Amino acid sequence: MYKILLIVIAVLFSACSAVTPAPQDPSKKVFDAEDAYILYALRAEEVGRFDIASELFAKLYDKTGKKEYLYRHFGDLLGGRKFQQVIEEITKIDVEEKDAKLLRFKTIAYLYSQDYTNANTKALKLVGITKNTQDYLLVAQTYIKLKKYKMALKYLEGAYNKNYDPKILDQISIIMYVNLQKPKDAIAQLETHARMFGCSEVICKRLVAFYSDQNDVDGILSVYKRMYQKNKNEDLLNKIIQIYMYKKDYIALEEFLKKNKVDNEILLELYITTKQFKKASSTAYNLYEKTKSVDFLAQASIYEYEGMEKKTPKNLQKIVQNLKKVIKEKPKALYLNYLGYLLIDHDMDINQGIIYVKQALKEKPNAAYYLDSLGWGYYKLGKCKKADEIFSRVRKLEGGDEKEIQEHYKKILECIKGRKK
Repeated sequence: MYKILLIVIAVLFSACSAVTPAPQDPSKKVFDAEDAYILYALRAEEVGRFDIASELFAKLYDKTGKKEYLYRHFGDLLGGRKFQQVIEEITKIDVEEKDAKLLRFKTIAYLYSQDYTNANTKALKLVGITKNTQDYLLVAQTYIKLKKYKMALKYLEGAYNKNYDPKILDQISIIMYVNLQKPKDAIAQLETHARMFGCSEVICKRLVAFYSDQNDVDGILSVYKRMYQKNKNEDLLNKIIQIYMYKKDYIALEEFLKKNKVDNEILLELYITTKQFKKASSTAYNLYEKTKSVDFLAQASIYEYEGMEKKTPKNLQKIVQNLKKVIKEKPKALYLNYLGYLLIDHDMDINQGIIYVKQALKEKPNAAYYLDSLGWGYYKLGKCKKADEIFSRVRKLEGGDEKEIQEHYKKILECIKGRKK
């Protein structure tokens, strides 16, 4: 491919006159092969052959006098890392350094060749000519390389004040935070920009990084909340929830979730975690009405029970009916055991309760809680010895040392002792 390209270039060179004309109108074609030269030069750039591209643009400049070709030539020389060649050629062409674009190429060449002193000198001269933002940044870059951070900051702030570019402020904040050891000032500048112009992704991410380094949880949370207002993605929401949970600020989390109309399932999880059972039940009932999923009906019933102040058989009828509806459609062990235990513990229908618990144990035969329900059922029927046999097994299982199970076992032992007497 490259050989063919070189052959075509050689033919084009030989086909054209070597006489350099006066500068021409950039919009007008000067010689017949001009378009072909441009196409081959652009193709050479595309495939990374900057040596060929720079040569072609140099030839185009020689033949047309069009400055854009000259600038492209030096751009490709930089792309090909021919820094010394750039410096030497521009020094010959522009002795007095009046062409700002050429001076910029020369400055960059000094910078890339690590001659930071010369790069700084040229950059200062350039910015005096142009007053352009990009040249302020170039001066700042030279000062950074010279480790003169206060001077770098001065020029970066000059560039920032022209258009309040968040990317420039990001550089300013890094120098202030890292090099000048002024973390509070760096954060203050970022926060001021965020209040005045909005918290762009660049600014918000930098703030998160700085607040993380400072272990400022509230600062991180405030940034995440601002980011979530602009981009309501799940990852950000999870981070916000995690921070609120870490802080144990459940009231503020609830307010945030409601204000942002976050999915009720997340609210439900919050209410369950914080043991706000009445709210959990109400939310689960709403979700059931919306989705008709019996899982939500089960949760609504369970948390209604947990939140009840007076657990009388009469008050429990609705819950029992709901759970019966649930297990008819979805006979999960969890729901079967819960229903069975309610019937047993509140003496509503102990035998039926035992049947439900046994169904649950078919799915999970070594579940301590389910065996506890079964043993408790036999105790309620007065079959204390059988209950004791079950509890002797329960106490060896994971969860067998739970307070409620221990209380049940104590009553069973009392029952056995009483019968012996």
